[in-house]
This record gives sequence, C-alpha cells and structure tokens, in this order.
Amino acid sequence: MSGIKVVIAGAAGRMGQTLLRAIAESKDFVLHGALEHKGHPDLGGDASALAGLKPFGVMLSDDPLPVLADAQALIDFTTPKTSVELAALSAQARIVHVIGTTGIGAEDQAKIAAAARHATIVQSGNMSLGVNLLAALAKQAAKALPGFDVEIVEMHHRAKVDAPSGTALLLGRAAAAGREISLDGHSARGRDGHTGPRNDGAIGFASLRGGTVVGEHDVILAGPHERIVLRHIAEDRAIFANGALTAARWGQGKKPGLYAMADVLGL
Repeated sequence: MSGIKVVIAGAAGRMGQTLLRAIAESKDFVLHGALEHKGHPDLGGDASALAGLKPFGVMLSDDPLPVLADAQALIDFTTPKTSVELAALSAQARIVHVIGTTGIGAEDQAKIAAAARHATIVQSGNMSLGVNLLAALAKQAAKALPGFDVEIVEMHHRAKVDAPSGTALLLGRAAAAGREISLDGHSARGRDGHTGPRNDGAIGFASLRGGTVVGEHDVILAGPHERIVLRHIAEDRAIFANGALTAARWGQGKKPGLYAMADVLGL
C-alpha cells in the first residue's frame, strides 16, 4: 500500500481513535505507527482494535524512535510534555509534525519553536478548517470595529482539563492581532465578585464545561446598542482529524519551520 506514512501519538485517546478511522478511510495516508504512554494496557496489540477497525498490522508501541525513523508525518494530540519530546524526535527524523495539543506554556512553546529549525511543524489550538476561518474573521472584525468590546465564550465536555481552550486562545490572539496589541497584556479571565467596570481594550474569556460537548466557540463583539456574534459549533471530532491530515499532507516537501493552520489554508 502506498501513501504518506503517518504515525499517530496518543492513539488510544478520543482524537487518536478518530484519526485511526480517518486514516482507514483515506486514499493517500497509510498508518505507519501508533504510540501510547508506557504501561498502557493495549500496548502490543493491533492499533486497529482501539477504533474497532479491521487489522492494520501496526502494533501499539511506547517507543517512538523506530517508527519515526522512516515515517513522513506525525500527528500529535497528547500532552505538552509529550509534544515537546516528540518535537525533538521529529527534528531528528526531519519529518512533518502536526501538533494539536493544547495548554502548552511559554517554556515548552520555546522548545517546540527550537525543534522547528529542523522539523516542519504545523501547530494549532484547533485543527478544524472552519475554526481557522473563524479566526481570520475575528481578526478582521476586531480591526474594523476598534471601539467594540471583545468577549470569547467556549464550552467543552466535562473531561477537558485546560481552560480557556486552545481554540479560545487562538481566537483571542486573532482578535488581538487585528488590533495590533498583545493578548497577554489585555486578557481578562475568571471574573468573580466586585470586579469594577470592564477595562477598555480587554479581550474577555469565559469557559464552560459539561456533558459531552465536542466544542462550541463564540466571538462576541459588543458595541453601543448592537452586537455581532461569530460562532463555530463542532459536531464531530472528525473535523479535527481531517484538518490534521490536511496539515500533514500540506507539510510534505515544505521547509522546516513553525507553521499554523492559517498557512495551510492560505489565509
């Protein structure tokens, strides 16, 4: 079977299973490796069993070195620590590394940027094509309406561990870029009690958690006597898997560097 040889990190997780199904349906990707953490109960078994598919002949492993050595792409929805480690290995292997992991801090982000000197890394807080279009619209709207207050509201399933979501931060950075300001210096989170009036120029965040919600994001621009609401609703994790595969395909033959989904989409 020919195709882009791709490795899935975190193959037993929600996104890993979705990616396995997407690869099984793809015509131009072939599963080359499937990774999980040491001690995972499914290690050594065929990765197909994780997603209820016919056997791939690819065993779930906790050792990334052998599979990355002759792979062409790695797709990674794991943890910040794991993504940093995998970025370094991708740099050694000179392959495309697609990172969908969220909650990455400044120190770890610097390590990923360093790895991008030798690896082609596509990183995004959300791999959905629609969300990245929403980010472009948020940037334009924030620029066109400088006097409007910007609030970002997001909701995810009850098991999500980071807040605000990586997507909310992606949208916040887009709005900040539209106004040529730093999000770090203008982010407003966790309002509670007597907070006083809203600060001019702030970009506010509110995070909701519950049930099995895949992902909902609103960018609200509130001005005098009117509001604009830009909304994206994710109904199936397949949109993130398809976006990640699009990024892995786009990265083939690209020079090493740190890219975003906006680059993939030409936005």
